Amino acid sequence: MGMFTARSKQRSADAVRSPATPMDTPGDMGFPVEFEAVGEALVVEECPLASCEATGRVMAADGASVDEALFGLRATWQLVRGQDPDFEATVALARAWGEETLSHVNQLSCEDPLTGLASLPHVRTIVAGLYRAEMRGGAHPRDSHALVVVDLLALPGARPPRDPFGGALRLMSLGESAQAVFGRAEVIARLTPQRIVVLALRESRLGVRVRLLRRLIEGMELDGYGPRIWIEGLPASETASRHLLDELARR
Repeated sequence: MGMFTARSKQRSADAVRSPATPMDTPGDMGFPVEFEAVGEALVVEECPLASCEATGRVMAADGASVDEALFGLRATWQLVRGQDPDFEATVALARAWGEETLSHVNQLSCEDPLTGLASLPHVRTIVAGLYRAEMRGGAHPRDSHALVVVDLLALPGARPPRDPFGGALRLMSLGESAQAVFGRAEVIARLTPQRIVVLALRESRLGVRVRLLRRLIEGMELDGYGPRIWIEGLPASETASRHLLDELARR
């Protein structure tokens, strides 16, 4: 991932070479600083699994390798109990590290892995580029572009679909319809499991294209969902646009 440093690896090696002397009190924190919560839980004989999970996530977010995380866990266990960590604690830490790392990788990706649509971070990057272009003399994004939002709402009395992949398939179908109307030059992204957005050119036929998209989607089999489609104008500043996209991704 390019986030791990030689300093981190050296710190891990130093932690492993620390003497394996059991600790009786939490007053002298001789274990790695990231593992203070784990060490304190061990000293007072509380279940350390929650602390192991939290530590794994924090270390992954900070760019630590899984080797460093496991070495730190071992060093902490050795210092407190004079033995290697148990299996459950090792799994808890490694699983949390892996989940956080995967989340980070997905956030960096330009493409949503389930639907093939663009990801929210990718849309943010494209929109930010529009505002930077405006500062260099280009058109303001609120005049050149708009967001076309397609939302799926559960119909009254409809039963939840049983297919666990049904949501992704519906979004893929929405994306295909949007692509047929807006073309490949405009960004189509997944915002939520029931919502996509098109970063569309604001031109004279935008309203006509949105009505055509609505007709296409209303003719689809949406398995208990009905579409809501609207045009959202871009705000005055890049910061406000980020807030807008975040809000659309939360609703």
